Amino acid sequence: MEKVAKTFNKILNRVPEITIYFWIIKVLGTTIGETAADFLSFNLHLGLVNTSYVMSILLAIVLVIQFKFKKYVPTVYWLAVVLISVV
Repeated sequence: MEKVAKTFNKILNRVPEITIYFWIIKVLGTTIGETAADFLSFNLHLGLVNTSYVMSILLAIVLVIQFKFKKYVPTVYWLAVVLISVV
């Protein structure tokens, strides 16, 4: 039982604590992601398909990095959140 608790605690250490600050940052991150997607698609003329390809590759790279860390790293975690909202 103790081994299961330790494994569960390791998993929980990879995500931030859910507080009001979490939700504020989450909303801001989603807004930034949607704005970035529009900017890449329309202003840089990548189009929807190319924006999706480029951002999907970046998201895959960031997710690999995220899962390599054994603890919560805010920069990588929130970058993944923003990239998910772009894709």
